[in-house]
Amino acid sequence: MSNKLQVQGYDNLIRDTRSGGIVNTDVTEYQKYMNRVRARRSQSDEIKDACREINSIKAEMLEIKKLLKGLINGS
Repeated sequence: MSNKLQVQGYDNLIRDTRSGGIVNTDVTEYQKYMNRVRARRSQSDEIKDACREINSIKAEMLEIKKLLKGLINGS
């Protein structure tokens, strides 16, 4: 006996009778979803990289500032 039932009014949805969960069987929609997830991860990685670079530039600017102050005060 099958443990899956078609959800009334939806062609791509089935209900698993054991767990009660609803499963989307549309492979194309799943692929679109996974592409969105990958794009979000990629964007998040780009933002993290940009933040690291900004922090590095800040640290370098502070070092340059200290060196300049040292030159001015040493003169």
